[in-house]
Amino acid sequence: MTDINDQIIAALGTVQDPDLHRDLVSLKMIKDVVVTEDRVSVTVELTTPACPLKDQIDADCRRALGNIAGIEHVEINFTASVRSQQGRGVQQIELPGIANIIAIASGKGGVGKSTVSANIACALAQTGARVGLLDADIYGPSIPMIMGAQNAELEVDEQLEQLVPIERYGVKIISMGFLKRSTSAVIWRGPMVSKAVQQFLRDVRWGEIDYLLVDLPPGTGDVQLTLSQAIGLTGAVIVMTPQDVAAAIAINAISMFRRLDVPILGIVENMSYFVCPTCATRHDIFSHGGGKQAADALEVPFLGEIPLDGQIRAEADEGTPTVVISPDSPASDAFGVVARAIAQQVSIAVSKAPVALAMAGSD
Repeated sequence: MTDINDQIIAALGTVQDPDLHRDLVSLKMIKDVVVTEDRVSVTVELTTPACPLKDQIDADCRRALGNIAGIEHVEINFTASVRSQQGRGVQQIELPGIANIIAIASGKGGVGKSTVSANIACALAQTGARVGLLDADIYGPSIPMIMGAQNAELEVDEQLEQLVPIERYGVKIISMGFLKRSTSAVIWRGPMVSKAVQQFLRDVRWGEIDYLLVDLPPGTGDVQLTLSQAIGLTGAVIVMTPQDVAAAIAINAISMFRRLDVPILGIVENMSYFVCPTCATRHDIFSHGGGKQAADALEVPFLGEIPLDGQIRAEADEGTPTVVISPDSPASDAFGVVARAIAQQVSIAVSKAPVALAMAGSD
């Protein structure tokens, strides 16, 4: 039996993770092998439950094991363990339990960034990932409304002296919107904003989180600088609309993150196109392709296109993100594609970090 086990491991050693370009055995992704007569059962531990290439890995494993004499039946089981990117922030804030922090940014307002952030967070949670969503737009927080939590009241864990996040749709949420009255405006100088963001990171009982998405305010101001310097971001996702001017502004945001040594996970093109509900004809309202062109020019991944759809806006206003209330809609499918692409790029970014590889191999 030992011989057949050795053959199985050798066969799986020929199967590569399509993203990480290393074999499953050296990546320690093979967690269990059970052989019963002519049947073999293998457990593969993916680097994310949102892996978009799971079917390819499944097929490659079956193909490799099918070449072993005496094996007639192959069962491939999948689990997932999101690997962590250790922080590289200049003013490091310790965030135990949070594996990866992803900044969702835009060069300007009005691109639908918060709606995209909320739907991506929910889409990741639907895959089984543990997800947090930090609304870092101190002046204009909109996440509570989009997530149907505008009337929620924060509680305090007296023992830990930490805020307890509000949970909606499997996502843990923190926002300035939970702390201020809806009719009052936040009028703070830059240092106060920076301190608030740090407190939302440090003084919240996040627990175990695979992906903490940070919905940033538009532009390249104090919050972006604080976040990049206080913690080690796994990477940044840039949301833009298709127009040429939007691409130019998005490039400025990307340049800022690169200067701060924050990896760019990719670009999302929101309001990419409109499909007429009566004739099913596609219309490029705001031109088309600016996001893909910007991604190609900057040599960063293009994560996908989100359509311009009144249903997305209406559902956000009602506090029910599209991926939750309309899971079978084309818009929900588009958000799912983007969410899986982000998880994919996080796995790639973490695998390239020497510290992260050392951690991944220490189990």
